[in-house]
Amino acid sequence: MTFAEQFKTVARLHHLIKGKATGTPAYLAQKLEISRSSVYNYLEALKELGAEIKYCRTGESFYYAENFELIF
Repeated sequence: MTFAEQFKTVARLHHLIKGKATGTPAYLAQKLEISRSSVYNYLEALKELGAEIKYCRTGESFYYAENFELIF
């Protein structure tokens, strides 16, 4: 995956998390066209940038526990 593709994936993931519209990890992987383990790698990268990411089981979505803006 090229840097540009990775950038687009991170930006899309950020948008989905902000909207609480990720779905389950398996669904999110399918939506982003990456593996489930890659989903967790991207989530970990966002956490390293300061994002506090949680998962809501009832809403089946990842979300930011605190306001987080991804600025490139």
